[in-house]
Amino acid sequence: MQIDTLIIGAGAAGMMCAAHAGGRVMVVDHAKAPGEKIRISGGGRCNFTNMYCDPNAFISRNPHFAKSALARYTQWDFIDLIDRHGIAWHEKTLGQLFCDGSAKQIVAMLTGMMADVGVTLHLQTSVAHVAKSEAGFEVALQTPEGALHVQTRQLVLASGGKSIPKMGATGLAYDIARQFGLPLTETRPALVPFTFAEGRFVPLAGVAAPSRMVADGPAFDEAVLFTHRGLSGPAVLQVSSYWHEGEAVTLNLDPQNSIAPALRAQRQQYGRRNLTTELATHLPSRLVEFMKDDWALGGNLADQSDTRIDALVDQIQNWRLTPTGTEGYRTAEVTLGGIDTDALSSKTMQAKDVPGLYVIGEAVDVTGWLGGYNFQWAWASGMAAARAIATR
Repeated sequence: MQIDTLIIGAGAAGMMCAAHAGGRVMVVDHAKAPGEKIRISGGGRCNFTNMYCDPNAFISRNPHFAKSALARYTQWDFIDLIDRHGIAWHEKTLGQLFCDGSAKQIVAMLTGMMADVGVTLHLQTSVAHVAKSEAGFEVALQTPEGALHVQTRQLVLASGGKSIPKMGATGLAYDIARQFGLPLTETRPALVPFTFAEGRFVPLAGVAAPSRMVADGPAFDEAVLFTHRGLSGPAVLQVSSYWHEGEAVTLNLDPQNSIAPALRAQRQQYGRRNLTTELATHLPSRLVEFMKDDWALGGNLADQSDTRIDALVDQIQNWRLTPTGTEGYRTAEVTLGGIDTDALSSKTMQAKDVPGLYVIGEAVDVTGWLGGYNFQWAWASGMAAARAIATR
């Protein structure tokens, strides 16, 4: 079978590219259904982009690489697309946009767009072999109906990274990239919960609190959630992308700096009340009880000098914790690192030394923050490759 473009991966980036590339396009995926990460994202409502999407919200060895694609297909372009398809949406928090209904609406939109332009979709299909040819690439596929040999001018790697292996993530794009001499940066789980030894936070499992958290990067003001395994919640997922094994993270449970003045005011009016009782009006009571000894929470409010209150608040605002690790690719939302951007054109996503080979989406060493940024990278990188393919 001879086609113009073969796209490996029917996820967000792959389907976006397929719907706009033009010509004879085939998309293959080993899953039973397309867009599975779209379907499960955002609690089933798909956090499809972010109103405040900015290149600074992306991590890469080359922090400038993503700028071109993101500038040429913005969050407003994707919002316009779903508006034209009648998909209602809302902002949840921090610019995060979700479908009012189901994430399946996004999947249906993309598969419908592909069908409208004659894209062929093969599911439950594996890639057995890829080779370069004079005309492009020769790819051996194994479909439910049997073996299929495809000759294609362009080959697009859109199969993602290693995150969520239960959905079939294999790192196939990395294997094909290595085959053609494309270098990879170090990969590791990102947007992933932290684990701690010996069930450290088991007594606090289920407790959540507003926080400011920082590792080796920017600080994030979002919620932290204590779990049986350790720490989760938006703040934790965000800083996990900047954390390295053995390093400590800093948790601030008083990001608004409100506890010290509140305790001083309460001391004047309710001096006989127990410190732990009053502190529990500002922090979860189970957390106050859990940290009672470590933070030396004893005595009445009247017993607490300004110096003691300041020292206590310093502990609350600068709680240093060293995770033993993360929950790994099993629960990681994305893979940090990937195919080195030095090997790719930032304008077209084409491999510089392998004409006709494109890499898009999560397979590239571009990782966004939590909150719709990674989907925006999928849309933008997919469109960058599609536009380049359409003009070849």
